[in-house]
Amino acid sequence: MLGKANCFDNAMVETFFKTLKAELVWRTVFYGRAAATAAIGRYIDGFYNPIRRHSTLDFTSPLQFEKQAA
Repeated sequence: MLGKANCFDNAMVETFFKTLKAELVWRTVFYGRAAATAAIGRYIDGFYNPIRRHSTLDFTSPLQFEKQAA
């Protein structure tokens, strides 16, 4: 099970969920499942994917990384 791009290695997924919990979930009081779902969706689509700096991208945001690659 060792090796690059192994589908059974979920370290990146575990890191994502830890970051999600630390930056959003543990800091927020949600009043219902719908509010939590909406807040998590906004976090992923509005901050985590386009703006937040990622260590795997040499600490640049995905938008900056795509601009540099183009």
